[in-house]
Amino acid sequence: MATPARCALSAATTRCAAPALSACAALALSACAAFSPDGGMGRVAATVSADTGRSVAKVSDEAEAGAARRAVAGLLRSRLSPDAAVQVALLSNRGLQAAFHDLGVSEAAYVQATLPPVPRFTYARLTGPGEIDITYALVASLFDLATLPSRKAIAERRFRAAQDRAAEQALALAAETRRQYFRAVAAGQSVAFLEQALGSAEAASTLATQLGESGALNKLEQAREHAFTAEIGAQLAKARVGQRVEREALVRRLGLWGPDLGFSLPSALPPLPRRPRESGATEAEALRRRIDLLVAKADLAALAGQYDLGTATRFVSAFDLGFTSNPESTVKAGVAPDGSPTIARDDIQRRGPSIDFAVPIYDFGETTVRGAREAYLAAAQRLAERAISARSEVREAYGRYRGEYDITRHYQGTVLPLNKTILDQSVLQFSGMLADVSQLIIDARTRILSNIQAIEAQRDFWIAAADLDASVVGGGFGPGAPEAAAPTTDAAPGPTGAAGG
Repeated sequence: MATPARCALSAATTRCAAPALSACAALALSACAAFSPDGGMGRVAATVSADTGRSVAKVSDEAEAGAARRAVAGLLRSRLSPDAAVQVALLSNRGLQAAFHDLGVSEAAYVQATLPPVPRFTYARLTGPGEIDITYALVASLFDLATLPSRKAIAERRFRAAQDRAAEQALALAAETRRQYFRAVAAGQSVAFLEQALGSAEAASTLATQLGESGALNKLEQAREHAFTAEIGAQLAKARVGQRVEREALVRRLGLWGPDLGFSLPSALPPLPRRPRESGATEAEALRRRIDLLVAKADLAALAGQYDLGTATRFVSAFDLGFTSNPESTVKAGVAPDGSPTIARDDIQRRGPSIDFAVPIYDFGETTVRGAREAYLAAAQRLAERAISARSEVREAYGRYRGEYDITRHYQGTVLPLNKTILDQSVLQFSGMLADVSQLIIDARTRILSNIQAIEAQRDFWIAAADLDASVVGGGFGPGAPEAAAPTTDAAPGPTGAAGG
């Protein structure tokens, strides 16, 4: 008996629900967002390319992985430049690839948030003596449907913020790769210089031994010369350890392993630019381009939309619209006038719309609105703090950039030439028996220390330049500063006049 009732009801339900379903479908078509063909990477790639001049690629299949490997292999065939190192990191670093896939997760959440509310279908079949009661109901949240455009706008802002965060991670990796590149090259340059100094010291030490055998140099002076050579040897060993550490740190940024580890770096840091950059309107440029500020603005816009939505709908937080059909069949037994038994069936169809909403007895939406308002104000304060910090970071970065430029120029233009002159004159006086070996060792030690400090100053200048770029476009400010300030040598090595370079 239930089957005919179900069939009749299905037809009736379809007819009555058709206008509502059509309206829902129209809203769904207008509000629903589709997945982008590149997983949201277009905005990320454009930002990274504009700020670094390098490209990024999300590796999702074997073909894309092969293309990235070929591009990296081509870059590694030549001696790595700073820009090439950044490009290798952007293509090979697996942490960055994970961030790109996280962006895909954000896009899925965005598309899901733009979908119209899913209707709920309920069915109940109750039977009793001679009765069958069947209830069908199709219910959809009218509140969710009405607020779909607003929720779509909020979800879109959040997805844009997720894209900017992915770009921020790429910029941070690029900046840190550039800083680490200069640390690795400077470490290699220090090793090369100390190797040259050690060769000169060993030759001087051999000469001291020969002079001692002829009686021209006493044992004290011979011991000082040998100790100087030993000091340089220790400094060289320490510098080689530092070189390996810095290279491995660079390898981690580049995301390389296996045969790719044989890449080569330049033997020396790039020369100083002829003129330092002018500060110009870097503060205003930073406020316009900083990716972390863009993220904070997008978050603030999303929270503002959430706050507005909560305020507008505080009294109607849950309002469901449905269509219910209730066919009822009753079987009655009786007796006909002729005395024969009869069975009569009564079919009653009840159907119509229904609404369901929560009565806000205890909470008239105040908690939701108050929470959204506080979240919005907190985000506004964080954005203001970030903007103030960005201005300060730009000023600090430029001050450090300009200071390191002047320091490096001072070493290269004044300190190193003077120490070379002093050492050359000291060697001449020692050869003419006008000075003892102690003074020669002091002058040589001073010159070696000056050369090491000059290399470190040049390294710090290039790191400061990378920090200045990062402070303008975003991607992390000055994480390398403490390491950059740490000297690779804590004391001047010792010896001979022949050392230096």
